[in-house]
Amino acid sequence: MNQPQPVKDASQLYEVERRAQHVARPGFRITELQLSATQKVPWHTHTNVSDTFYVLEGHMRLFLQDPKEEVNLKPGEVYVVKPRRPHLVTNGGTTSLTFLVLQGVGEYDFVPLVSR
Repeated sequence: MNQPQPVKDASQLYEVERRAQHVARPGFRITELQLSATQKVPWHTHTNVSDTFYVLEGHMRLFLQDPKEEVNLKPGEVYVVKPRRPHLVTNGGTTSLTFLVLQGVGEYDFVPLVSR
């Protein structure tokens, strides 16, 4: 079975309503994403960096593996996903979800996973 190959830019792998890069430094970045009610960030993991999610507007449903877990976040709430932990980000509401994702410290990659 082929291992998924890490990519440095995942923007072509899934659609979002809006994406804005606020900080991009070696080993650290902050990106703002806006998802419609039907959009998602597909299952993936990161080799070296953690994802810190901070919800600005809407309701985030975050699904995780190893161990299996579901996290629901409202505006102002934060959750950290450690490196190598598979996760899927979905919009848990009927309006747009807007959130920041802080990624670091380390070299960024996005490792897509087959459907789980």
